[in-house]
Amino acid sequence: MQSHEVDYEIFGSEMQIVEVELDPGETVIAEAGAMNYMEEGIEFEAKMGDGAEPSQGLMGKLLSAGKRVLTGESIFLTHFSNHGAGKKRVAFAAPYPGKILPIDLAKLGSNLICQKDAFLCAALGTKVGIAFQKKLGAGFFGGEGFILQKLDGDGMAFLHAGGHVVTKKLEGETLRVDTGCLVAFTSGIDYDIQRAGNLKSMFFGGEGFFLAKLSGHGTVLLQSLPFSRLADRVLAHAPSAGGSKKGEGSLLGGIATMFED
Repeated sequence: MQSHEVDYEIFGSEMQIVEVELDPGETVIAEAGAMNYMEEGIEFEAKMGDGAEPSQGLMGKLLSAGKRVLTGESIFLTHFSNHGAGKKRVAFAAPYPGKILPIDLAKLGSNLICQKDAFLCAALGTKVGIAFQKKLGAGFFGGEGFILQKLDGDGMAFLHAGGHVVTKKLEGETLRVDTGCLVAFTSGIDYDIQRAGNLKSMFFGGEGFFLAKLSGHGTVLLQSLPFSRLADRVLAHAPSAGGSKKGEGSLLGGIATMFED
């Protein structure tokens, strides 16, 4: 199925939203709960599957939903369609600070492999599937398990990444990356993991036990602030988790503490 041709505009700097413009009859699919606002004339429906194969029967939809369960996502995708007159817009928000990445799949050779929580929305016709890691090491220690998401199509898809985004183009080189910093890569990239140095470096280097090893020919997208790293820092400084309050040493911090239960 050929993907719908949608126009878009991205707003914001750190907490971004993407506003997708739909002509009458056009549809965009999105992860459940990603919608921010929509104009009159846009109707939405939660469906099992991405709708890329209209003739898909019940068993096919159940299989597709089962694959999404393996990635930890909701079994439903929400379809937003323009049933009004004229162009209408629907917007989707990033779930945490970072950047929304517009990806033209046709320019990347029709498919992209990404971490399981990177997908935000895409034009109808984009197939949202899974990619199994063939190597045991990458599956067990790569940070994403055996399964990554795979996007197939010839239209626009939108990913979300934490912090700043860096694009690396590999022409036969090898790149070593913190496993959580990997957002997506094209099909020409070979993905594996390796130890983060010797035992002393693994335990005390602060870079984790393993690094992702990317090699081949293609494009790699990296993020500077994975959500897991952000969550760890927040929990580490949360009083309920044993952390300390950063404002307690200031005058305002002391005044605020007086009014706490």
